[in-house]
Amino acid sequence: MLKASVAIASVLILSPAQGQDLSQALKEGSLDLQLRYRLEAVDQENLPENALANTLRTRLTAKSGNWQGVRAVLEFDYVTELFDKDYNDTLNGNGDYPVVADPAGADLNQAFLRYKGNEGLTLDLGRQRILYSNQRFVGSVGWRQQEQTFDGFRLQYQAAQNLHLDYAYVSRVNRIFGPDSAAGQLDGKLHLLNMIHQLGDGHQWQVFYHHLDFDQALALSNQTLGLDYQFKQSGWGAHLAYARQQEAGEHPADYSTDYLALDGWLKLNAVTLAAGLEILGSDKDQGFITPLATLHKFQGFADKFLSTPAQGIEDRWLKLSTRLRDVDLSLIYHQFLAAEGQGDYGSEWDAQAGYQFAANVQLLAKLALYEADEFATDTSKFWLQLSAKY
Repeated sequence: MLKASVAIASVLILSPAQGQDLSQALKEGSLDLQLRYRLEAVDQENLPENALANTLRTRLTAKSGNWQGVRAVLEFDYVTELFDKDYNDTLNGNGDYPVVADPAGADLNQAFLRYKGNEGLTLDLGRQRILYSNQRFVGSVGWRQQEQTFDGFRLQYQAAQNLHLDYAYVSRVNRIFGPDSAAGQLDGKLHLLNMIHQLGDGHQWQVFYHHLDFDQALALSNQTLGLDYQFKQSGWGAHLAYARQQEAGEHPADYSTDYLALDGWLKLNAVTLAAGLEILGSDKDQGFITPLATLHKFQGFADKFLSTPAQGIEDRWLKLSTRLRDVDLSLIYHQFLAAEGQGDYGSEWDAQAGYQFAANVQLLAKLALYEADEFATDTSKFWLQLSAKY
């Protein structure tokens, strides 16, 4: 797909259009550096050792200027392990330790050409980051040191001031486990279609259809049709999403199940209160799945539900957030239940504090305390992260 993208892009580059010459485009390019150090500590009850990971991600991003409507983006990541390797990075075989899915190594994170026309048309060709809506169905898993990106092409069209159409075809998913892992890539034929309609006065509707047909990971193949509604006003907002999913490709099961999310928030002076309900249903012991999602954003920071349980899952959550002396604080409580039957999956407390030293330097601390009941095991996690951009 990368070779095909370059071939198609060459046709676009050679087409007549207004723009600067190539040398000027190169001169007007940019080179950005990002450093992200993270300490991650994990205590998982069913394992004899506690994990302690110190990793540093160095990211170099090069962007060209505009040449006849075309820009190029190259982004390289290198993850370094610091100090002792007292954790399971999914590759080192340290099975006595909890998993911290940040293996060391280099990766070509992004490499794509972007053509932007004058009629609201944008075409991206190559390896790229794709973020849809709140990343519940398609995202970059940006929390991990290695990022999830997609090989393919993406076509976006601003059909009207309030109507945005978006289609992507993906032939390979580059996952967070890195290129050296057997689980680092997923090949297949993936079609991602989204339509966003802004109705004014804070109303936004999104209709989406995702057809995922994987070559090897057959149990992840599915087709999902959904509707997402968001409403925002000064001081409060609401969100409602519903989706229907069934098998696709050569998925071994014949199933059909639902997704439902309902949440809202209210700002009272310096404090914001939020609450929500999210249900991933189940049919014939097959839970609703979101294999391309940024899963760390949902169902607790402890990441105990990266795979949907056979009986589905219901997540009832409450969130309190505020800002004290330039420190952003949040506290979240989750109660987890089976979507089908009477299963109790436990509860979790999450806390987060972020401080912006300068426009380009940020310190972040996070804590997750998961208390198991009929699912998984008691787990606590702590993170301390320092990031800088230049």
